[in-house]
Amino acid sequence: MPMSMSGKAVAITGAARGIGAQTARDLVRKGARVALIGLEPDELASVADELGTGHPWFEADVTDPESIKTAIDESARQLGGIDVVMANAGVAPFGTVRDHDPRAFTKTVDVNLNGVFHTARAALPHLVERRGYLLVVSSLSAFAPIGGMAAYTASKAGSEALASALSSEVGHLGVAVGSAHPSWIDTDLVRDASTDLPSFRAMRAKLPWPMHSTTNVADCSRALVAGMERRARRVYVPRSVMLMHWLRNLPSSRLVERLMLPMVRKLLPQMEAEVAELGRGFSSRNDKLQRK
Repeated sequence: MPMSMSGKAVAITGAARGIGAQTARDLVRKGARVALIGLEPDELASVADELGTGHPWFEADVTDPESIKTAIDESARQLGGIDVVMANAGVAPFGTVRDHDPRAFTKTVDVNLNGVFHTARAALPHLVERRGYLLVVSSLSAFAPIGGMAAYTASKAGSEALASALSSEVGHLGVAVGSAHPSWIDTDLVRDASTDLPSFRAMRAKLPWPMHSTTNVADCSRALVAGMERRARRVYVPRSVMLMHWLRNLPSSRLVERLMLPMVRKLLPQMEAEVAELGRGFSSRNDKLQRK
């Protein structure tokens, strides 16, 4: 039987906007108390005000172990414990391996993979105490890699593997661990990439079903909350992404590589040129955040 979220205490990283903020709203509607954690204090404060009293926010960097530990510990103090943690903070850089800014690649792994580790490690004492649940927001990209997204794919595949290993480590302690695998979600991150890179838009349009589908933030949030209620091992958004999980070796097969070759020959050099012209490895919003 799914657990009720009413009265549960939930901490969410990357909660200032997009998936994190919407999931917080949906959880509060179900009676949960939520702590918002992220890098954008003005946005965090705005979401907290919208949620009403009893939902604190904390500015913290998931790549800094002390910063995220302080935020998690203070969340537990103010909420009276933590039942669920959603490790949602993430970034997506631009570019191919051949021309990638090494700093952007390293930062992506630091946020998307190391940040999950730091979040999980800080949260585990509280989750063990309440026999709670950790949901790691990975991606469809973890098992359906495409060119031009090597840093994102590598980091999200790593976070999926981390969640799987952690699940086997803490199950005997009563803690459940799941990973969520959204496809393209209509967030600032995806919209900014589409605005900055025409090649990115063209590549997405040519991907086969279900790899090209876009889900709105509200539907994604509902799926994540339902996953929390089930303490799910995996959450697929949309559910058709489950097919790509079971066919995870298909995107890197020789057959698919041959089918994709005409598109790759055209669009990846275009992407490299567009990124070089932009002069940055992230969207303008994420570039400012990563330089903090």
